[in-house]
Amino acid sequence: MKRNGFFPSRLSEVARWVGGTVVGDGETRITALSGIREAGRGHLTFIANSKYLPLLDSTRASAVLTSREVRSARIPIIQTEDPSLAFSKLASLVNPETERHPGGVSPKAVIGKRVRLGHGAAVEAFAVIEEGAEIGDRTVIQAGCTVGRGVRIGNDCLVYPHVAIREKVEIGHRVIIHSGTVIGSDGFGFATVQGIHHKIPQLGTVVIEDDVEIGANVAIDRARFGKTVVGKGTKIDNLVQIAHNVVIGPNCIIVAQAGISGSTTLGRNVVLAGQAGVVGHITIGDNAMVGAQAGVTKSAPAGERLWGTPARPLARVKRVNAALQRLPELYRKVEELEKLLKAKKKRVRRG
Repeated sequence: MKRNGFFPSRLSEVARWVGGTVVGDGETRITALSGIREAGRGHLTFIANSKYLPLLDSTRASAVLTSREVRSARIPIIQTEDPSLAFSKLASLVNPETERHPGGVSPKAVIGKRVRLGHGAAVEAFAVIEEGAEIGDRTVIQAGCTVGRGVRIGNDCLVYPHVAIREKVEIGHRVIIHSGTVIGSDGFGFATVQGIHHKIPQLGTVVIEDDVEIGANVAIDRARFGKTVVGKGTKIDNLVQIAHNVVIGPNCIIVAQAGISGSTTLGRNVVLAGQAGVVGHITIGDNAMVGAQAGVTKSAPAGERLWGTPARPLARVKRVNAALQRLPELYRKVEELEKLLKAKKKRVRRG
């Protein structure tokens, strides 16, 4: 299989493309990329997680990208610093553009007054671009999207079908937004008077910085005043809720079904695992990690590892869990001690 002039190739050539080291036959012929379980003759695959190393003995691939900790295998390998990243680079070389988007404006799109479209921008059928919006160069707005009044979107962005971007939201360059996401929805604010919930106007906006990717069906609320901010390079998985006035620092990872309550700040490189929940008005420091389904109720310092509900430092949670595993044994010992104590009391009374 030959694509874009890259395959078929010798394994030694592939290693040069990714800066790797061949162990084994560098003349091995590579015709395609594949997952390790699906791979066949001529295929190059990769192993990024050590738990999959046993598959080296069963894969039908002709060669494997590995970490430098792997010294040898029954088939040729390319040792790299990061096999997953190396494989991704190869995939980009082989398929530099997986999907082509038509330029220009569909006659079935609705474009408001004073809209500015950059060079090479595309607006597909049934998209609505409201008054005063700005769309950057080469940015693609796919079918059925709504871009509100005064929205500004930078260059080289991709907005998938059925995304709603509310009024006055600001989006940087090279941002990807997947289907079903709503950016700039009203923050959840109500004042309860005599049992009646009165809506509090949400007058702020949302700022999405450069190189952010936002998954499907994410909700990012506008600030009550000021800005809700998603920092540069942050990646957000599907089904995440980000409340009003939240500030997320650069290069964070927010995994599926996580929720961040209002006015909370995340530092840079913070990781929230799946279904993690964070209360409002706290700060999570740089490089902190919150485990799956954790409930964070207090601010956390930089570099902290949190898990559990309420979330505690990971080392403490492990000790507590280890103790919990011994509860049946401890319960039996307590029963035995109680029996011995009762027997001793009876002997004392008889004596």
